[in-house]
Amino acid sequence: MKLNCDLGEGYGIWRLADEAEVMPYIDMANIACGYHAGDPLSLQGSIRLAKANGVQIGAHPGYPDLAGFGRRSMACQPEEITAMVIYQLGALQGLCRAEGTLVQYVKPHGALYWDTLRDQAVMRALLEAVAQFDTALPLMILASLQIDRYRQLAAEYGVELLLEAFADRRYGPDGSLLSRTQAGAVLETTAEIIHQAQELARGGVTASDGSRLQVAADTLCVHGDNPQAVAVIREIREALSRR
Repeated sequence: MKLNCDLGEGYGIWRLADEAEVMPYIDMANIACGYHAGDPLSLQGSIRLAKANGVQIGAHPGYPDLAGFGRRSMACQPEEITAMVIYQLGALQGLCRAEGTLVQYVKPHGALYWDTLRDQAVMRALLEAVAQFDTALPLMILASLQIDRYRQLAAEYGVELLLEAFADRRYGPDGSLLSRTQAGAVLETTAEIIHQAQELARGGVTASDGSRLQVAADTLCVHGDNPQAVAVIREIREALSRR
């Protein structure tokens, strides 16, 4: 199972992850596009690190919400969402081309990610953006119980889906992730995260109520924005390699 990580999310002098340390252990870098985080120079640095480490580059577009880190939903019309996503894809693709590489997939960020799963109009707006920009780019979304419905929608636009699971987020019994506002929504200990990563690699996960869910994912998201991130990501890579 490939590991993906949200990167390029610093801004100016602020950095959230030690990307040079993270890159050797991941396969896919979801790089911010400047709306929820990231400035041109820091994005350029992330692109260069990804290229140097043979890591696939994905565009990570979000709502224009620097203050809220893109985690707040915004009342945007579908055509606004389509235009703002195309704008962000173009920005990251331009930086990639200058470095002799290309964007290879799209993963929405934060509130845009969750709005996409909750609201068909948002999902269609995002699919329209990807289809207009480049139908060869897969769209990464949560491997949920509604995945057949999402596949049908994506097929209308000629867009393929990449399905992801989360190593450090607690799952609800309906297959969604618990809100970060709920206690226990984010797994805190390395042991918990490694255990869940191994479960997901075997095609399942234990939900918050103790029930078992089947989760067929192509890639596993590991977050790099906490102090122990590099050590945890390294241990996940080693644990999955031993399977």
